[in-house]
Amino acid sequence: MRNFKILMLAPTPYFEDCGSHVRVYEEAKALTRMGHSVRIVSYPGGRNMPGIDTVRIRKPPKCDSVPLGPSWYKPYMDIFMSFMAKKVAKSFKPHLIHAHMHSGAKIGGRLKKKFRIPLLFDYHGSMTAEMFDHGFIKDEGVLSNFFSAQERKINNGPADFIITRSTPMVQDLVERWGVNPGIIASVQDGVDQKHFRPYNRDEMRSKLRLPVKLPLVVFLGSLNQNQGIDTLFSAIVQFKSQSSPIRFLIMGYPEQKYRSRAVDLGIEKMIIFSGKVDYSKAPFFLSAGDIAVSTTCLPLEPNSKILPYMACGLPTIVFDTQVNREFMGDAGIYASYDNSLELAEKISWLMSNKDERSRLGKLAFERAVQTHSWDIRARQIDEIYRTKLSKRVDF
Repeated sequence: MRNFKILMLAPTPYFEDCGSHVRVYEEAKALTRMGHSVRIVSYPGGRNMPGIDTVRIRKPPKCDSVPLGPSWYKPYMDIFMSFMAKKVAKSFKPHLIHAHMHSGAKIGGRLKKKFRIPLLFDYHGSMTAEMFDHGFIKDEGVLSNFFSAQERKINNGPADFIITRSTPMVQDLVERWGVNPGIIASVQDGVDQKHFRPYNRDEMRSKLRLPVKLPLVVFLGSLNQNQGIDTLFSAIVQFKSQSSPIRFLIMGYPEQKYRSRAVDLGIEKMIIFSGKVDYSKAPFFLSAGDIAVSTTCLPLEPNSKILPYMACGLPTIVFDTQVNREFMGDAGIYASYDNSLELAEKISWLMSNKDERSRLGKLAFERAVQTHSWDIRARQIDEIYRTKLSKRVDF
């Protein structure tokens, strides 16, 4: 079968250590392993990742910072990115455009029209919802209505096909945004099991200067309300009241707000804050844990952090949502949604049952390797390229 030249649009300061950037990187890497040629066009900032050709726009004048989330700079940045993407397309001559996020799909729509090549929209989640989550939009009103209209236009706009990070996102696009279900498919996040794999727990504890016998719960992800950190802290308060020896290694950023919050709650001695953890080092930190926990409080959130947990062989406790069930199946422990009391009970029970931790860790590892490999995801995407986009261009 013929391999493709893929122009991948990532309107973000790629690469930073966050879930959406991991998806861009791991998709590109897995598609390259299949023999495709991938070139990424991105914002300035971030860092280059090995093996993937990345072209960045220059930092525009009067732009002091490169936005990771919503920002008034983004429309300004996207103008420059449109010009750069057009320039790259002329020289690279791609067979198709793989556009991440709404800005990418909008830019990709212009390129599709000019170069007459098909467009795949890699949908990471609602643009308007993200603006609310980051506090960029404070309440329902003129701005909310404006951005919702823009989002609806892009969702129903230029893309020949849309892939999402979860099944609930497919449902949301159809039911809330009116997108034709015939042009959408869920391609969940995956995990690179060669990168995320179990390392010797005691060796990792020694390298990280952690006591070997310490009962340790690990968390990896952005530190904000939507990731359920407040709920996790409520559970930790319960352990403090019981004088529990359990400690929590919390990996992520920005952490200063939660360091202060921990002091206010009197639980600062129960928490080890690592700050930002480089993607390359994350498996070492995870392997030091006895249990992993994810407390994401967004039902549509793909919650891809649990895939590295699974690939590192960690027994994992999550909230009982459709997305988490799709990822973990029988390999997970489920607490009622956003219930800190039940979360604490599940952590306590699992920490006291070594055999069950071992059993669930093995199940999670096997499921990660057999079901959630990025190579499996790349084959899904490749099939979509060939069956859903091939009619749009002479491959």
